[in-house]
Amino acid sequence: MQIWIWAPLMLFLWTFFLAWLLIRHFLKGPSLLAYDNPPLDRHAGSRDRASPEHQEAVRLLERSSAEIRSVPRKQRLETVRGVMARGFCEPPLLAGASEYRIQAANAGGVPGEWVLAPDSDPDRRLLYLHGGSFISGCPHGHRVITTQLARVSRASVLALDYRLMPEHSRRDIIADGQTGYRWLLDNGPAGLAPVRELWVAGDSAGGNLTLMLIAWARDAGLRPANGAIAISPGTDMTFSSPTLKSNLKTDLILGPSLRWFLQAPRSIRLLLIGMVNRMAPPNPLISPVFGDLSGLPPVLIQVSTAEMMLGDAWRYTNKARAAGSRVELETWPDMLHVWHLFEPILPEAQEAFERIGQFVERIRSGSAS
Repeated sequence: MQIWIWAPLMLFLWTFFLAWLLIRHFLKGPSLLAYDNPPLDRHAGSRDRASPEHQEAVRLLERSSAEIRSVPRKQRLETVRGVMARGFCEPPLLAGASEYRIQAANAGGVPGEWVLAPDSDPDRRLLYLHGGSFISGCPHGHRVITTQLARVSRASVLALDYRLMPEHSRRDIIADGQTGYRWLLDNGPAGLAPVRELWVAGDSAGGNLTLMLIAWARDAGLRPANGAIAISPGTDMTFSSPTLKSNLKTDLILGPSLRWFLQAPRSIRLLLIGMVNRMAPPNPLISPVFGDLSGLPPVLIQVSTAEMMLGDAWRYTNKARAAGSRVELETWPDMLHVWHLFEPILPEAQEAFERIGQFVERIRSGSAS
């Protein structure tokens, strides 16, 4: 009788132990606590608090959020994608008789579009990866950003329309980014031509892909980018940064969608992340901060002090600098996640793009940050 009592208990204990071992050693990843302090030399926007125009950006966000909430749950993803494709503001650089041009592209089988300013150099190229939590977003909805990048960098911007989850896997998304990177080395807006100057940029999920790509290119022995720009990037898919919770209420974009997720036990969160991405959360392909951050091209990170991804930016900056790579971190107070999307109405977004242009010029001239 005692065997029948103890056998199920022992099986349960062994199962619990093995699950704990899996989470601790394969899903949790090494501790990043040593990189949690705000970098001392981080640059900041020129304002101590948000401009009055920020409230108009919040109103536009609230209107879009209400549109998404108004539909049944089955239609939420389709509606989110529609909102992201439309964008929050019209890109003024494409209005009227503008000399800015959009040109369809096929980057080795990955669709996309060239965004060209009047003075875009066809041999100076910038690969752009849009945000949208890997489930939404497209080049059209991010034209406010890509037209401004074309202006301040004077590069020919290629915005990839990479595959999205859940129809496709995270590895499919990564493969599209890698294909786009390779293709851009030998192709410009006018056809076959070797790249002279290469940049990679992205926002949010696209910022994650940006930081993944520059490390992947190094490891693959490809021509490195001259520099990279990551806007509000997610760098840690283990979701362990302290600002995920401390900035939960102040992040008006990510907070509402991540609140329920962060209430679950961490072990459950890690298992869910692993299942959704079909990779262990600390895998550097989805969590760039866990990879080797030495020997990378110069990186500029822009992030808001109010958003949940702030800690991800701190950790990446501190770890990359400790590994000898050059990372510049710029912070803005009170801004929405990827506030750059509101550039037509938001002075902080206009300032952020000017700072990106200055970063590009510093790298070109070889000057220090």
